[in-house]
Amino acid sequence: MKKIVSLILSLTMIMALGACSDTGSSAGNDSDSTANATAADSSAQTPAEITVTGLNGNGESTEVTVPYNPQRIAILDMASLDILDALGVGDRVVGTADTSLEYLQSYINDDIANLGTIKEADLEAVMACEPDVIFIGGRLAGSYDTLSEIAPVVYLATDTELGVVESVRTNAITVASMFGLESEVDELMADFDSRIQALAEVADGHNAIVGLVTSGSFNVLGNDGRCSIIGREIGYENIGVDAEIDTSTHGNEASFEFIVEKDPDYIFVLDRDAAIQTDGAQLAQEVLENELVMGTRAYQDGNIVYLAHPAVWYTAEGGITALDIMLQDLESELLQ
Repeated sequence: MKKIVSLILSLTMIMALGACSDTGSSAGNDSDSTANATAADSSAQTPAEITVTGLNGNGESTEVTVPYNPQRIAILDMASLDILDALGVGDRVVGTADTSLEYLQSYINDDIANLGTIKEADLEAVMACEPDVIFIGGRLAGSYDTLSEIAPVVYLATDTELGVVESVRTNAITVASMFGLESEVDELMADFDSRIQALAEVADGHNAIVGLVTSGSFNVLGNDGRCSIIGREIGYENIGVDAEIDTSTHGNEASFEFIVEKDPDYIFVLDRDAAIQTDGAQLAQEVLENELVMGTRAYQDGNIVYLAHPAVWYTAEGGITALDIMLQDLESELLQ
């Protein structure tokens, strides 16, 4: 009888151990299944492509499908390079247009292909660097279709009606969305609105002429192009041009007698020749501060503001770091 009981107990223990073993195996399988499901979910949540909004060759809004988290980026626009740099994904740049901007000089080296200039792309070099996506600005709008045959083209620009700050924010979110970095933009843009407001308080009640010096001439700029932030967002009344007249890319040429006639409170000056490093060109100050202009209130009150970083204003308006530098140029002269 004792032998029978012992046998029954032994069989019971073996069955119990087998059940434990089965339970452990089931738990292991469940764990593996959960891990696989999590990996599958993660893969499903990361798209292969994403659609962003940019401009086409005619400057019209268009949707462009680009690879998500692109690894190889070709840059033909300094504002876009500026944004990519600020977002911390500049290591994806495999080719860029040449630039003199000091804060982007780390991208001018033997490891990154030279793709020409922001006005004229080296198409063979662009093709050779095998980009996943190409960024351009307005100067290369005419090459949009040709470049699109190489890779998707993202053409971003500053919308003066929207304003420079909001344009930068919108474009930065567009670029950030390609990498899942949208949450970074608010921090990068955090203090711009308050800085604009501080400058607006100084501008309140004052008028100005905003101009560009090029080849010894003074051209007035409106609120529809370069330097529009001074009139539109900061709030100086721009009396240099009729509000109904468009200003050309480089402004509308004006005589020094015109400046005397308008006698503005402030004159803001962008030195184009310095921006593009024209050999032998006169400095803007040498061109502007003649006997006629020296008789204006702006000169006599010390209110002629020469934008200290003309290359940034002229070639990179629309970038995050560029906007910071542009505001510094104004703050150093106006918030003293």
